[in-house]
Amino acid sequence: MQSIIKVGQRFKFTVLTDDAPSERQGVVIRVLSNREEGLGLDVDQYMSRVEAHELPETESSTALVFVRSTDGRVYLDGKVTDVTLLP
Repeated sequence: MQSIIKVGQRFKFTVLTDDAPSERQGVVIRVLSNREEGLGLDVDQYMSRVEAHELPETESSTALVFVRSTDGRVYLDGKVTDVTLLP
């Protein structure tokens, strides 16, 4: 995930560790800074968090939380995930 992610932005993602990975789509609902999460100023360089809903949205949609870690990978529920921002 890139550092310029905005609320309402659409993206596609694939959880790479699933037995049969399939491409899914989502929309960003919240971008959390590390300061908002109560982490120190220096951690901004190391990780970021984005909350999203999977598309198509339903009444029972739950927030998906994507984390970009210090290793440069994006994780969803602890699983490596490939994310591509859509125009």
